[in-house]
Amino acid sequence: MRADAKKNHDHLLAVAGDVVAEQGADASLRDVARRAGVGLGTLYRHFPTREALLEALLRTRFDELAARAATLETPGPPEDALVSWLRDCVACAHEYRGVVALMVAAIEDPASALHASCVAMRAAGTRLLTRAQAAGAARADIDGTDLFALVGALAWLHDQPSLAPRADHLFDVVASAVLTKAPSGR
Repeated sequence: MRADAKKNHDHLLAVAGDVVAEQGADASLRDVARRAGVGLGTLYRHFPTREALLEALLRTRFDELAARAATLETPGPPEDALVSWLRDCVACAHEYRGVVALMVAAIEDPASALHASCVAMRAAGTRLLTRAQAAGAARADIDGTDLFALVGALAWLHDQPSLAPRADHLFDVVASAVLTKAPSGR
């Protein structure tokens, strides 16, 4: 990619991140182009669809979450690792309102641009869950799909004005329901 094209691409992603954080996953692509100071055609040359833009925007975050899970797999209390990763994952899903529906759909659609990133992120969380289960620190009757669903539910709470003030408390309730013993940092 030419240097000027790369600069435009990176600028569009930075602006898109701000717009999606403000407006959610259904943010206006016209707003993204307008704020970036480019025409809509330029936006579409870089990102031919909304999903392509969101995939580029989210792929980095999802890859960071997968990498974070890998660092948490090192020795240490598995319940702490699981709760820490779950909190990071919920924060990511909340950062871009409406992304949970895209994540769930992408998991089910191998043709989706977000599929590979979502599958890798879910697999990373599943490894942390399995490690906690093996140590007797997490319930044995849940799996990675359940954990992924809980991320969506917990992120949704933050988006509800009447529930947002209780979201952190409810995260703790859900985390304690997943675990068989409290994380050591609590």
